[in-house]
Amino acid sequence: MDVITLLIKTIIFRPYVFLFLAAFLVAAVQLLGWARTWRLWLISWLTAFVCEFSSTRTGIPFGWYHYNGSTVGQELYIANIPFMDSLSFSFLLYAAYCLALCFLLPPDRAPSGAARPLPLRFDLTARTGWPVLLLTALFFAWIDMVIDPVALRGDRWFLGKIYYYPDPGIHFGVPLANYVGWAVVGFISLTLYFSMDRRLSALPARASASVTRRLLLGVGLYYGVLLFNLGVTFWIGESLLGATGTLMYLPITALLAARLLPVDGAAGQ
Repeated sequence: MDVITLLIKTIIFRPYVFLFLAAFLVAAVQLLGWARTWRLWLISWLTAFVCEFSSTRTGIPFGWYHYNGSTVGQELYIANIPFMDSLSFSFLLYAAYCLALCFLLPPDRAPSGAARPLPLRFDLTARTGWPVLLLTALFFAWIDMVIDPVALRGDRWFLGKIYYYPDPGIHFGVPLANYVGWAVVGFISLTLYFSMDRRLSALPARASASVTRRLLLGVGLYYGVLLFNLGVTFWIGESLLGATGTLMYLPITALLAARLLPVDGAAGQ
């Protein structure tokens, strides 16, 4: 079966993945421009694919796991890796990046001190610095702690049973090495992207309020993926898993609201 046919079948078979991908492209182009968006997509997809290819053969960096090939012929595979799986890393990394930027970008010292949401400056040094790199890698791995356990139970919903761990881990069957691997993919991808970002032509100047609104599109993508996976988790009857995932995000959401919706007079502090 030719690649184009399999790609079309993949889109039909996994429409939710491509809806999230489309949301990523729309949001990222508005914030980063096309030149940075396609580089971020390509870097993160290639990094994820190489790491998945390696882990299914050497156990590095995600630990040992295997795709069982149950959907071969129904969707596109590259080597033994489903195309949609490594593709998902790209939009999740961008979404995690936006969430980290909402916490770490410097605020615009608005004279009124009462702007809603908090205006943020898309400063090159801040957006490519170590704090953003590390926090993005954390948020990137953190959301997989909701995604991977429910994906592992794919035979109970429309994902299907596409992979397994030969040695199930302590986190609802997922080894902790898997989350370390996600952090590694995020760290490598953003390190490469940040190096390119610093070399590319400067982005057009934007009002700080506009920057915040564009960032919130990426944050909305992050929470959209989160709610989708939590919804599936509760739908298949995994109440403890769903409650755990919900509780994981309550403090993050509260802190995000406190940062972006400061009390009067606090925005310029």
